[in-house]
Amino acid sequence: MNPITHHPTEETLAAFASGTLDEGRSVVVAVHASLCPACNGKTGRYEAIGGVLLDQTSPAAMKPDALQKVLGLIDTNLPAPIATPEEPLDRYQLGKWRWVWPGVRQRSISVPVVSNIKVFMLKAEPGIQLPHHKHTGYEWTCVLEGAFEHQFGRYGPGDFDEADETLEHKPTICQGATCVCIVALQGNIKFQSGWGRMIQPLLRL
Repeated sequence: MNPITHHPTEETLAAFASGTLDEGRSVVVAVHASLCPACNGKTGRYEAIGGVLLDQTSPAAMKPDALQKVLGLIDTNLPAPIATPEEPLDRYQLGKWRWVWPGVRQRSISVPVVSNIKVFMLKAEPGIQLPHHKHTGYEWTCVLEGAFEHQFGRYGPGDFDEADETLEHKPTICQGATCVCIVALQGNIKFQSGWGRMIQPLLRL
């Protein structure tokens, strides 16, 4: 396995560690961190920094009945705690693979859709070239298997591609293995070529 060379920005890792990212993007970052020891370590350090800052925060006054309310919960029949999943996707349901375009399949992930953000897995066969396109929002991708490449480099297993509405690209699936990715996509894809715009109504992304 080739070394991971593309990572989330420091700002993204800090936001992920502090819990300020939306769930869709958090899932993709969590998958990357589970595959990348370097980013997993950075996330842990950001969480530790956050803990220190929290310890240094001046305590806030509690309501007079706060203790009684907490003690009252002890006798309440609360549901059993949910076990912490071992992998980032363990808590979600995965849909069936469905056709998108010749050689391309998509699989839904049951992350709640918020702010027009959807999360899914994309599988494409070697040699497939996706049309030149941009986005109306962001597109965050982590490669699970295989590889793709565009003008910004080659992205193999564990690599993270953080794109937004300012970026245009034309990914090509590398030869040798089917490429499987997890994607958080906000908004819509906008094809830039005349041919791409012509086939866009046929695509199911």
